Amino acid sequence: MTNVVVRKFVVSVDEIFHEGGPIVETPLKRAAVLAVIENPFAGSYVEEIASFMEALKPLGLEMARRLIDALGGDPAVVEGYGKGAIVGTDGELEHAALWHNPGGYAMRELVGDAKAIVPSTKKVGGPGTRLDVPVTHINASYVRSHFDAVEVGINDAPRAKEMVVALTMTTGPRIHARVGGLKASEIKGEDGLR
Repeated sequence: MTNVVVRKFVVSVDEIFHEGGPIVETPLKRAAVLAVIENPFAGSYVEEIASFMEALKPLGLEMARRLIDALGGDPAVVEGYGKGAIVGTDGELEHAALWHNPGGYAMRELVGDAKAIVPSTKKVGGPGTRLDVPVTHINASYVRSHFDAVEVGINDAPRAKEMVVALTMTTGPRIHARVGGLKASEIKGEDGLR
């Protein structure tokens, strides 16, 4: 099995008090953690890549812990999540898909009994490429107030033979969410959707 080689981590937290409307007492926090890692498959086509997902699992857990710590250390405050990856130009989009299981299951494990699938996105690009990571409610993907995205990117990554893997978490709905739909208080928790 190929080892995961990390060049660096980047953690960021936004605290949002208003979006032009009234100032809220408790700000919405949107956090992201990114890891820049070597892409062991860069430069040539490799048929069997799925086993690398197992090697990525400890990284997913470490990144999810860093996010929870950045949000104050209590996983109970997490209401939204998402994941994504940017593959350097010597790689392929399928390499980014390797992040689906390790990133998603890590967050679901650490926030506890989350029902909704972790939304994701991916792309191929060079240093400075930006990625909008989609966010939904952790227990019901149809909770409209939690539809969001966290923009991520690093000025010097990914280099051609690297990948940037990302996890995001939020502490609540968009500030001033008011477009209707299923409310978080109405979640039934049966299927991860409603």
